Amino acid sequence: MKASPSTPVTSASDQAPIDHLRFHRPHAHLVPTFGEDRFALKAEAFARFFGTPTFLGAQTLIVALWIGANVAGFVKFDVYPFILLNLAFSLQAAYAAPLILLAQTRQAARDKAHADADAQHREALASANEQRQAIAAQNAAQVLALLEQNTRLTELIKQLTERIEALTVEMHGRLTQPDAKP
Repeated sequence: MKASPSTPVTSASDQAPIDHLRFHRPHAHLVPTFGEDRFALKAEAFARFFGTPTFLGAQTLIVALWIGANVAGFVKFDVYPFILLNLAFSLQAAYAAPLILLAQTRQAARDKAHADADAQHREALASANEQRQAIAAQNAAQVLALLEQNTRLTELIKQLTERIEALTVEMHGRLTQPDAKP
């Protein structure tokens, strides 16, 4: 099952929902320069459409039909040197350039917000990593202390075992020799 980016996912270890966009949410209040209104969204969509193969193919077809119809004499509204076609291209360029700049500005604002969120995420990961390393170092020190205590206890047990063996041998020796004096 694949979760959408805004759907919290539950991790297997702690069963708490994980919000993968938690570092992007603080930047959600950043409204792009030209806003989120209908005009800005349509203008951006139109500016994005300028670079598609569909737009380029349609424009080429319209220009070819325009020139072909005027040269062949089917219509005579824009004869050679095609001043009206030149005016149409100028008008298109006059609107296309600001719309493309609008789309670039909006994309730059989104990219900056995402870069800021990613930087915060990397910082949070680095901080969490430092904490894990500190805990690991503390655990390693505790393990070394426990190993040292274990070594000392093992040596003490060895000494006590040797002492018990010596006492046991001495007791057996005294029990087997009744005429020996203590």
